[in-house]
Amino acid sequence: MLPRVARAVVRVPDPRHHPIDIDLPPGQPHIYVHEGARQALIRRLELAQKRPVLLSVTDNYRQMISSSLREGILQARVHHMFLDAPAVVQEALVRYVVTQDRAASLVVGQYIDENGHRIRASRPVSTPLSTQGRTHDLLLLFQKLNHAYFGGGVDALITWGKRTKARKARRTIKLGSYSAVERLIRIHPVLDRPWVPRYFICYVIYHEMLHHVMPASHGNGRRMLHPPQFLARERLFRDYERSLAWEKDHVGRLLRT
Repeated sequence: MLPRVARAVVRVPDPRHHPIDIDLPPGQPHIYVHEGARQALIRRLELAQKRPVLLSVTDNYRQMISSSLREGILQARVHHMFLDAPAVVQEALVRYVVTQDRAASLVVGQYIDENGHRIRASRPVSTPLSTQGRTHDLLLLFQKLNHAYFGGGVDALITWGKRTKARKARRTIKLGSYSAVERLIRIHPVLDRPWVPRYFICYVIYHEMLHHVMPASHGNGRRMLHPPQFLARERLFRDYERSLAWEKDHVGRLLRT
């Protein structure tokens, strides 16, 4: 699984899904940075800049890198994704911060594009989360999947979608969705029925969790939401074939519900 944060960083999870018994100052996000990793990057910058450096490691979602020279001190702010970046990327980062090198900028820009999954939600979820359905508990299923398949590393939120009564028969239905800007998984409430098996809901949740940890790829000039790596990972779900067969047999009933 692609790590959501650098290995030298701990992001405090959203307490709506992961209650923590720690008193924190107001405001989000909260990250804790390994000081050794930060100091190692400072040393790289100071060797190139030949002057003192003040470095802040951020969890920003807009500006990944910024720097300025004040009273002979380089003051830099970089996103935590760079703390465990490959050496070639860190070297490019240093060149970009110190000299605004164009070639280095391209290397850094490509790394940011490839690590978009590490950038926190750019839009907070303002609506209340609804996880306990009439039949199924989404949070319980999410936590079990997170432990079994992702080592507990998925920090997304999950909720049932809005319950609305269809005015006419559906022709299509989207059973799950993932919003990257909110880091939120929504599950269609049509699945909250006694006749819908838990393993099938787990399959839908698992599929959306994969979108959280596996960013879309680009090939032949187009964006691929389900690249080969995604499809291979999806087939690792224990009830994959069983879930596909159930959906095929019951899609008509889901559309009518």
